Amino acid sequence: MTDEHYFTADPSVPFQRVPVRVDVWGHWLEMTTGSGVFARGRLDVGTGVLLRAVPPPTQAREVLDLGCGYGVIGLAIAVACPGARVTAVDVNERALLLANENAEALGVADRFRAMLPDQVAADASYDAIWSNPPIRIGKEALHELLLRWLPRLTPDGGATMVVGKNLGADSLAQWLGESGYPTTKLASAKGFRVLQTQREASA
Repeated sequence: MTDEHYFTADPSVPFQRVPVRVDVWGHWLEMTTGSGVFARGRLDVGTGVLLRAVPPPTQAREVLDLGCGYGVIGLAIAVACPGARVTAVDVNERALLLANENAEALGVADRFRAMLPDQVAADASYDAIWSNPPIRIGKEALHELLLRWLPRLTPDGGATMVVGKNLGADSLAQWLGESGYPTTKLASAKGFRVLQTQREASA
């Protein structure tokens, strides 16, 4: 057994690619997952809840997939929204490799790029942030992560996230509101909440 987690920067577990095929918003996505990456060989339950509960952000031009894993959320958006450009970030370099390979396979590599957080331009901003955030990194680290990226929302932008109810979805929504990012619950299914976060005018 290994105590490594999918948010390890460079997993040492032997790398084995595993295919996955999912239907998102009427598009079949043929992708590759792998060992050492979150949700190997499957669409995880939380992300499935998110993608079924919320339609694609067709009006967004710049989208951030925060904690992208093998890229399913951002890639689904890139496929469903031809006018959108997607930036995907993760600390797991193996996940980034797979996400970029999947973008090539799906024909959206010209509008999708997965990279390390520090590789993102300092002045980049986003009309939409989508995420199944890494709750298990701990509350303090999660808050730090969100406060790093939520200020990059455009004035009319919003973040859409899925969080397990038993992992603190309701308390997270309250904290976001207290931090200047009013948050509402869009949907609830299979033990998960889908949260929509906006920017306050003064945020």
